[in-house]
Amino acid sequence: MFPLRDENPIVRRPVATIAIIGLNIASWVFVQGLGNGEPLAWSLCNYGLIPGELFDRVPAGTVIPLGENLGCELTGDTSVLTLVTHMFLHGGWFHIIGNLWFLWVFGDNVEDSMGPIRFVIFYLACGLAAAGAQIFTDPAAAIPMVGASGAIGGVMGAYARLYPRARIVTLIFLGFYVTTVALPAIAMLGYWFFIQIAGGLPALQEAGGGVAFWAHVGGFLAGLILAGPMHRPDYLAQHLRHAAGPYDRY
Repeated sequence: MFPLRDENPIVRRPVATIAIIGLNIASWVFVQGLGNGEPLAWSLCNYGLIPGELFDRVPAGTVIPLGENLGCELTGDTSVLTLVTHMFLHGGWFHIIGNLWFLWVFGDNVEDSMGPIRFVIFYLACGLAAAGAQIFTDPAAAIPMVGASGAIGGVMGAYARLYPRARIVTLIFLGFYVTTVALPAIAMLGYWFFIQIAGGLPALQEAGGGVAFWAHVGGFLAGLILAGPMHRPDYLAQHLRHAAGPYDRY
């Protein structure tokens, strides 16, 4: 299932969501060279999160291959700032486009319930929780971890809690048949969360790179929990009145 849009209009312009999307695009263009070999590898080595290096679980001098004639030589002096910088890096075009699309679909409504400053704090907190969950499952990992997926998972968790009955127009693939259906947010996002757990369980037995399923799970749960104290009840009430229209959707 892939979300196309939601039927959940906003009251306030999502300035923080737009800014975060802009930062990710700027990083992709100016730091990662639009995904070209050397700039991409350089960004992953210097600004990606490498748990094994951060916690001294991998010896200095270890070379991590990233592609043909490309790799990271771990020096042992990585910065804790990579816990944040990794959230604004991506590994390829599909990675960044997919992440930012999900952020655009769900972020504006969550920001509408919090305001921009709270939303930024919430977003970063979810990203840190996601990183923590992934590190917990493999603290000696040497492959650079990058992507906004964990933080966006937090946004999706908050959306599921704040707007469980909002309709999500979703693209459904049934073999060669493709259709769209409007699903309650709790159904669409609950299915997404189940897929992350299903993917994460076998990943616990595997070494190497791949999808950081447990970062997604950790981010989602953090968002589900933090949505309570981080949202503003007056903002949420105003949003729900505006979104309801002739129906009480929530």
